Amino acid sequence: MRIVLSGGGTGGHIYPAVAVARQLESEDSESTFLYIGGTRGLESKLVPQENIPFKSIDITGFRRKLSMDNVKTVMRFLKGVKASKEMLREFKPDVVIGTGGYVCGPVVYAASRLGIPTLIHEQNAIPGLTNRFLSRYASTVAVSFEGTESAFPGSKHVIYTGNPRATTVTTASPQRGFASLGIPDNSTVVLVVGGSQGAKAINKAMIEMAPFVGKGNGVHYVYVTGEPYFEDTRAELRQKLGSTPNWLHVLPYVHNMPEVLACTSLIVNRAGASFLAEITALGIPSVLIPSPNVTNNHQEANARQLEREGAAVVLLEKDLNGKALYEAVQAIIGTEAVRQKMSEASKRLGKRDSAAIVTNELRRLASKQS
Repeated sequence: MRIVLSGGGTGGHIYPAVAVARQLESEDSESTFLYIGGTRGLESKLVPQENIPFKSIDITGFRRKLSMDNVKTVMRFLKGVKASKEMLREFKPDVVIGTGGYVCGPVVYAASRLGIPTLIHEQNAIPGLTNRFLSRYASTVAVSFEGTESAFPGSKHVIYTGNPRATTVTTASPQRGFASLGIPDNSTVVLVVGGSQGAKAINKAMIEMAPFVGKGNGVHYVYVTGEPYFEDTRAELRQKLGSTPNWLHVLPYVHNMPEVLACTSLIVNRAGASFLAEITALGIPSVLIPSPNVTNNHQEANARQLEREGAAVVLLEKDLNGKALYEAVQAIIGTEAVRQKMSEASKRLGKRDSAAIVTNELRRLASKQS
């Protein structure tokens, strides 16, 4: 099968597309891919590293207020549609999948105009602007959160698939995770992370929380600061604590996140959709601190989905400080029955076979085309 993948801007849009490609490769080694992304997006760096053929178009997103930039965006969209049609005619895909971000707009729209079956995947509980637009043209809309199918009332076909990124973490080795952190196997690990670049508010709370933790009480705390905040955060922690204790592990970035997640007992993090897919696939309870700086406040909507099912505690950034974070963590990690109950609730929400569900739908669409 020949598949065009498109998605960009952030890892949350890129990694689900890569997960689908890996699933298709495992099912059929002769699968052939082309990834169409943006010239400016993170995908232009990440996708070639995955050894997936990559081509780009020049496209930007709409501003949410009246601006001459939006006129330029419309012109780029039209040029992007024309360029996408040329790439699609040359590659001749059986199906096209878009996983979010404004680059999907011209790619999926062009495919629909050429009569190529299309699937768009929505990671968040509140749909993004591009996917709302594309839902009128796509053959299938796939959603990550059960019960959000109604967000696409004008669509031809909507299915609940979960997030394909969930499948990626299910085979990760917890032993390798412990080893990479220098922590004994079967230790209790609390992972505190603010996203790939870090989050200033979460790092500040990390620093404030450390003195409350005391000796760690047998729990290892892993602080992932993000590269931009690493040196300052580490220096402030040393100033507060005198030295870095053996229960505290301060890292700028984690390159083997699936393995580290596999050995984690509790996670404190933002509420990006791909990350939530990963932690629920593994059944990790969480303290979620949604970013307030995202479109439509969609991270809080994501987080509340887990909170309602008993899999997470939501702590809004406006209420975040070291003491509040410590109390939220301790309420879970300090009582095994609570942690276990939340872990079971998290696992119930996990869609471990998500990638396979998506690829089955892609095959169905491709077979209708042939």
